[in-house]
Amino acid sequence: MTKELFSASNTAMLLIDHQVGTMGWVRSIPASQLKRNAVLLAKAAKILNIPVILTSSMEEYAQGPLISELAEILPEAHAARIKRFGIVDAMGDQNFAAAVKATGRKNLLIAGVTNDVCTVFPVLTAIQQGYEVQVVADAGGSPTKFADDVSLRRMEQAGAVVTSTIQAVAELARNWTTPEGGELMGAVIGALQELLSE
Repeated sequence: MTKELFSASNTAMLLIDHQVGTMGWVRSIPASQLKRNAVLLAKAAKILNIPVILTSSMEEYAQGPLISELAEILPEAHAARIKRFGIVDAMGDQNFAAAVKATGRKNLLIAGVTNDVCTVFPVLTAIQQGYEVQVVADAGGSPTKFADDVSLRRMEQAGAVVTSTIQAVAELARNWTTPEGGELMGAVIGALQELLSE
């Protein structure tokens, strides 16, 4: 269980493999919701100045590039993204693991485009390495609901806290009346309006 609430000052965000091709493999959540949630997390990190590590897998193949919104919102993180080639567990990539360690944060907010592959293994490794982990379940998905349920259960049993995008943003915000909180609230309301209009 998480020992303390995650905050802008003690958390790093890991966004794993939100690539245009890979997103097409998800069926447990509508692609529009998955993308909107990943984008909302990126916006929250930018507003709160939370360190973000982006990674992609085999961009030159069917997986394709990271979604363009990540480059627009987080240009520096996008430029510094860790390009993995065939390494399933992002934490098993030396460059990615070093970038995570370099943040100096022990609380990791993790979202991967497929919970059953991209997310589960780095989460298990991070927990083994002593990190506190929250998995943003709806900023990822799986090819089937069964696969998604199984992977989320496995991560939870290993010690991860499973959360949702808006819950995670609210936890990081703490107070909607601050300048940052107001900006975050605007982003959350915008995302909710898009969801409700679908």
